[in-house]
Amino acid sequence: MSLDAEVDMKEVELNELEPEKQPMNAASGAAMAVAGGGGEKNGLVKIKVAEDDARAEAAAKFTGLSKEELLKVAGSPGWVRTRWALLLLFWLGWLGMLAGAVVIIVRAPRCRELPAQKWWHKGALYRIGDVRAFQGSGGGGLAGLREHLDYLSTLKVKGVVLGPIHKNQKDDVEQTDLELIDPTLGSKEDFDSFLQSAKKKSIQVILDLTPNYRGADSWFLPTQVDLVASKVKAALQFWLQAGVHGFQFRDVENLTNASSFLAEWQNITKNFSEDRLLIAGTDSNLQQILNLLESSEDLLLTSSYLSNSVALGENVKLLVTQYLNATGSGWCSWSLSQAGLLTSFVPTPLLRLYQLLLFTLPGTPVFSYGDEIGLEAAAVVPGQPAEAPVMLWDESSLPNTAGPVSANMTVKGQNEDPGSLLSLFRKLSDHRGKERSLLHGDFHALSSSSSSSLGLFSYIRHWDQNERYLVVLNFRDTRVLARFETSNLPPSISLPDSAVLLLSTQPGRQEDVSLDLKHLSLEPYEGLLMHFPYVG
Repeated sequence: MSLDAEVDMKEVELNELEPEKQPMNAASGAAMAVAGGGGEKNGLVKIKVAEDDARAEAAAKFTGLSKEELLKVAGSPGWVRTRWALLLLFWLGWLGMLAGAVVIIVRAPRCRELPAQKWWHKGALYRIGDVRAFQGSGGGGLAGLREHLDYLSTLKVKGVVLGPIHKNQKDDVEQTDLELIDPTLGSKEDFDSFLQSAKKKSIQVILDLTPNYRGADSWFLPTQVDLVASKVKAALQFWLQAGVHGFQFRDVENLTNASSFLAEWQNITKNFSEDRLLIAGTDSNLQQILNLLESSEDLLLTSSYLSNSVALGENVKLLVTQYLNATGSGWCSWSLSQAGLLTSFVPTPLLRLYQLLLFTLPGTPVFSYGDEIGLEAAAVVPGQPAEAPVMLWDESSLPNTAGPVSANMTVKGQNEDPGSLLSLFRKLSDHRGKERSLLHGDFHALSSSSSSSLGLFSYIRHWDQNERYLVVLNFRDTRVLARFETSNLPPSISLPDSAVLLLSTQPGRQEDVSLDLKHLSLEPYEGLLMHFPYVG
């Protein structure tokens, strides 16, 4: 057979093949043209596509194992052992984590139980003895007092000690009515309105019921004590029903059988509600003060105890520690008098220092209106009764005859100055009301390890695992290098190498910076409030 005949026979056999078995699809004309143009046949490409299609078809037809097949495989010994091993590992891991959590809880230091706190434990009290003087020149009575509640809110005080405002005929017990508002100050309706407005601001009202506040003796004559006591008892019930949250009595050292009467009046207030407060003011010595405190539980007592020595740090430290040791676990209050201004007892350079002191000691700080701006007492005219100082709200607060008033002496002027005494008061009041260590923390005084630190009074306030606070006060008029002696501190308290400055009584200090406690110096009359973390 010739070569041409053999080629023709192969072409016939190729054409007789089934379409799907042919190397090329007749419909692929374009592919044919390309193949023909190159002088080659594209059979290899067609065969590869067919193989891929076959694999895809086979994969699509695979449906996995049936239920019976899965159960058969799952029941095989190998899978059973594997499942039991995984289950055992899971429970062992879970029990291990549980045991670890229990160990952490058991070994972790237990939180100290928080003490029960009343509203007067949580911030300062603010005394407004003379309603008119507090409102400034031309001030009105009780009706105008409501306009100043927003200002009191910015001071973050918890209570206002108001008055006395009752009707008092000087030295005449029969004409003195503790249940009647002095008509020159307003009416019972005016007082009720002020009371409700104050409660909306979360400011409690404490009423001063010192009977003969206009007379020579605050408690009339000793022979009239029973009549006075009966009037006081009736007045307590009357004003408690009206919504008053507490009472103040001043000059109790002049009250015959003061301890027994205070205990009786305390029972009346506490029987009405445990949330009611009794304050007693006195100029007695420490022993007499302690006798009064022993007679009545929860009694707050204001006095001039701290004013006995205001200029020396060591003396102030002695007075404070003696008082705290004598009162034990009782709640204290801190002031420099039962009614007067700070400026009457403290030199001007020490005003900031005493604000820091009163706000950071354990107990309730008590201030008189004007202490926040350094208000000075009114000039005393010989032969005339002392007058209450007029509050300096702005430059127009005083009459023109009283002399000029500079802006930095007024609430308005100091309100706009971040370095003012008023700004410092607000900062301290804010920290005092929100930090547990300052609210109800323990107190530990630090000793000075060198003669150069004799003018310092420093102490630590701490509560459980909360932030600790270090207070350092320089009562000297010279720069002092602090040297702390910590040997008297309990094992749970240690002084770190550095602490963060929260505030200084000197406006020039940069705050929120770390200070080296081994090389700490204070400017004349400077006080520092620092904090450092708890370390377990």
